[in-house]
Amino acid sequence: MHTDNTAEPAGYGAADVERWYAEPPKSAQRTPFERDRARIVHSSALRRLGAKTQVLGPGTDDFARTRLTHTLEVAQVGRELGKSLGCDPDVVDTACLAHDLGHPPFGHNGETALHQVSSGIGGFEGNAQTLRLLTRLEPKTFTPDGVGVGLNLTRASLDASTKYPWLAGRGPMRADGRGSAKFGVYDDDAPVFRWLREGAPALTRCIEAQVMDLADDVSYSVHDVEDAIFSGRVDLEEVTTERERDRVITQVRSWYDPAVSDAALDAAIDDLSALDYWVTRYDGTRRGQARLKDMTSQLIGRFCDGAARATREKFGDGPLVRYDADVVIPDSVIAEISVLKGIAATYVMAPREEDALYRRQRLILTDLVAVLYDRAEIALAEMFAEDFGHAGDDDIRLRVVVDQVASLTDLSALEWHARMCGPDVGTSL
Repeated sequence: MHTDNTAEPAGYGAADVERWYAEPPKSAQRTPFERDRARIVHSSALRRLGAKTQVLGPGTDDFARTRLTHTLEVAQVGRELGKSLGCDPDVVDTACLAHDLGHPPFGHNGETALHQVSSGIGGFEGNAQTLRLLTRLEPKTFTPDGVGVGLNLTRASLDASTKYPWLAGRGPMRADGRGSAKFGVYDDDAPVFRWLREGAPALTRCIEAQVMDLADDVSYSVHDVEDAIFSGRVDLEEVTTERERDRVITQVRSWYDPAVSDAALDAAIDDLSALDYWVTRYDGTRRGQARLKDMTSQLIGRFCDGAARATREKFGDGPLVRYDADVVIPDSVIAEISVLKGIAATYVMAPREEDALYRRQRLILTDLVAVLYDRAEIALAEMFAEDFGHAGDDDIRLRVVVDQVASLTDLSALEWHARMCGPDVGTSL
C-alpha cells in the first residue's frame, strides 16, 4: 500500500492516508484528504446525481431538490459539524459527497426494484453500490495489469464513506432481536472492505461516518419537509391535530422505528410547533419563502448544535477522529428528526407507494435488467460490456447488468427503456 508524500493531517496516522493501490508520488500542495475530495467532485457518478430522484423527481418543479443538491447540502452540514468536533473536514466532506453515489434511478423506489431482481445474488443496496463505485466502477485509477480500483481513495475516506460497515446479514442485532436490513458491502467487494477496515472495531463506524450519517438525516428530514411545504403537500398547522399527529407517529414507527418512545415523538411535535420560527402557514410569497428557509436553517443548527454539545460533554475538547469517539445524539434530537421524517413520509412518500407511476418505474428497471442481460454484448455501455465479457459465471454477469442499470439517471432509464424494451417486453428474468 502507498502513503502520499505529504504529512498526515492532524490527528491521523500513516495507515489512514494509505491507498488500496500505490500511486506515483504527488506534489505536497494538497493533503491526501483534499485529493480524495477533489476526486469525488470531478467524478461522473457525482454529476449523474443531478438527474436522479431525491423525493420529488427531477423536473417536478424548479424548487425541489435532486439527489445532487441534497448531496451538496449534506456535505455542507457534515463539513461544519465535523470541523466542530475536530474531524478532518475533507474526510467528512468526501464521505458526504459520496454517500448517495450508489443510488439508482427513481430513488428508493428504484432501489426496491433492483433489490428484487438481484435477490439471488445478494440483493441490491445503495450503500454497498457506493463502495463498489468508489473502489471498482468509477473510472480513475487502474493497476498495471488493467484492474480498475475506482477512485482509489485513502483508507480514512473510504471508511468514512461506509455507512454500514458489514456484509449482508452480518450487521448488528437490534434490541428486539432483529438484524439490520441495511448493509454496506457486497460479497465480491469483501477484499477491499477488509483492507479499508484494518484495525477498525467490528460493526463500528468511525466518527467521520457517524457525522456523515447525522448530516444526511438532518438534511433530508428538514429539506424534505421544506420541499413538501413548498409543493403544497404538507400543512404544518394540521400536523399538530390529534388525528394527524397519530398518523405521523404511526408512520415514524412503521418506517423508521427510532430508539425513542411514542410519547417522546408526541412531545417532539409539541416542541417543534412551539418554535417561533415554525412555519404554520405558507403563502408562496417571497417573504413566505424566506420564513420557510429560515425555519430550515434554524432546525439544522438546532440539531447539529445539540449533537455537538452532547458529544463534547462526553468526550471533551480536542480533535475527535476515526475511533476516538462516537457522535452523541440527544433523544430529543432523535425524536424531532424522526418526526420530520415522519411528516414527509406520511404526506409525500407513503401515499405514492402504490401510485401507478411508481409501479411503472419499478417495472421499467426490471424490464431493463432482463433485456440488457439478454443483449449484453450489444446493449451495454462499453465499460460494462467489457465487465460482462470477463465475468466468470451468471451471477457475476447479472451483477454487471445491475451495475449498468444503477448507473443510469431517471431520464436515461426512461430513454433506454423506450428504445430497447417497448411496451410489450416482459418484466421478469
